[in-house]
Amino acid sequence: MKFFSDNAARACPEVLDAVVAANDVTDGSYDGDSISARLDGVFGEFFGTECTVFPVSTGTAANALALASMVPPWGAVICHEEAHIQVDEAGAPEFFTAGAKLILARGEGAVLSPDSVAQAVAALRGDVHQVQAGALSITQATEYGRVYAPAQVAALSEDARARGWRVHMDGARLANALVHMDCHPGDVTWRAGVDVLSFGCIKNGGMSAEALVFFDKDLARSIPHRRKRAGQTPSKGRFAAAQLIAMIESGAWQRNARAANDSAQALARAAGDRLMHPVEANEVFVRVGVEGAARLREQGFDFYDWGDAGSGEARLVMAWDSDPAHVKALAAALEALG
Repeated sequence: MKFFSDNAARACPEVLDAVVAANDVTDGSYDGDSISARLDGVFGEFFGTECTVFPVSTGTAANALALASMVPPWGAVICHEEAHIQVDEAGAPEFFTAGAKLILARGEGAVLSPDSVAQAVAALRGDVHQVQAGALSITQATEYGRVYAPAQVAALSEDARARGWRVHMDGARLANALVHMDCHPGDVTWRAGVDVLSFGCIKNGGMSAEALVFFDKDLARSIPHRRKRAGQTPSKGRFAAAQLIAMIESGAWQRNARAANDSAQALARAAGDRLMHPVEANEVFVRVGVEGAARLREQGFDFYDWGDAGSGEARLVMAWDSDPAHVKALAAALEALG
């Protein structure tokens, strides 16, 4: 009974069917096919505004390419100290930007605020001896499963804009956040000031495609060349485009995210006072203790230890296809820990 990561989840039927159907579309290559040609329109309707969309194969590529379009090599990106671009992308943002620096801010639950951002950049003088801050990157939902409401994103974006920065959103679990808030996709992205979005698909039942969504089309101008140079322009791009379109048009994005969120809520109720953070998406962080973690594993539950070694903290991740019987069993096991 595995609760390691939603990255390990199966691809959902709509995505698999779309890939098979795309096999018969042979009217172009390198984004020149009829399926890829629909991407901008489908995403534009989804978000309620015109946008420019580029499929990529990983969230790391989406994030790194987005940031490369926003800051020069002597620039800097402000992000949370727990952000994926800082902790889990092996220096890809620095590599793709040709040297831009990440400036780390703090915030409970990996949530940033204008105040925490101000503290992080307080020492920057703006002279030639230092990097020049040019972008803010926020994660939706955060690395601790917290969700930014539209007003929070708007406040951060307004502050960034006043500083002359662009705004990037790492939306690896955007679908889970949207289901939690029950808001329009545009309300927490472009209407709230986001310029570029990394749209997560794989964690939510996709197979091998993520989307780089530009609400500011001027920033997108360099991406065709950056994407090609990064090895992210496959000759048969229709298979990636088909996955993204199917996820949106079928409504699978919402159904899958709701299933994962509901499973997380079931565990949250069972965990009670052991919860480390409010559960707002599909991740549950709990203090089970070293002995409790061992007891859970003895019963067949697999999960990642979290925090410092020996802290007894654990991360439990629900996926769209999490087995309800396994979720129920884990809930019962958490309750039995007392």
